[in-house]
Amino acid sequence: CTEGGSEMRGLVADDEEGIRNVIREYLEFDGHTVAEAANGAEAVSLCRMQKFDFIVMDIMMPVMDGFAACREIRRGDPSVPVLMLSARGEEYDKLKGFQLGIDDYVVKPFSPRELVARLGAICARSARAQDGGAVRPAAFGGLEVDPAGRSVRVDGRAVPMTPREYDLLFTLVQNKGIVLSREQLLRKVWGNDFLGDDRTVDTHIKMLRSALGPYRGFIVTMRGAGYKFEAV
Repeated sequence: CTEGGSEMRGLVADDEEGIRNVIREYLEFDGHTVAEAANGAEAVSLCRMQKFDFIVMDIMMPVMDGFAACREIRRGDPSVPVLMLSARGEEYDKLKGFQLGIDDYVVKPFSPRELVARLGAICARSARAQDGGAVRPAAFGGLEVDPAGRSVRVDGRAVPMTPREYDLLFTLVQNKGIVLSREQLLRKVWGNDFLGDDRTVDTHIKMLRSALGPYRGFIVTMRGAGYKFEAV
């Protein structure tokens, strides 16, 4: 997770000590400090006591599973990058994780080097996203998007979004009227080093449309081409 060569502090939550040890060793070799939790409840407790730059979270853990732990942690720190681990690769797990706002997903068994690389990518993207920029708010009827404040309002009501949903919406709004392919959206929102497939875009578009409610139609599907933002 090195961003500009700086040391970061991460949390690894997994009920298997061997997996925690391997991840910790690779991250420490990469120059980072790592705290450990053996279950979701311990992870939540640690996050309430200190701030982490990234979190690696297993799904299947005793006391409190990774989904519940991630939900609690996001309430206190909605922007911390989270990479989820799972022994299963079902689409349901991925969808539920993305709905909770996780940034990436790795299925066990995994390559520790790949995991560290993925963490580096999501930490870099998170840092760029939080930079904000000096882009002015935009309004399309009852839909308001504020890039600097990273907020979205629908008919005057603030709409909670995951960091990835917001980045996807802002990218589409920024390119209003322009069709962006799934590959282009992956590069712009997830980064060139994203290792997943383009179905991730479809999953997030579905969640984004749900969040926009009456303005879901502003995100137009161009069959065989991609998506575009078009306020009608």
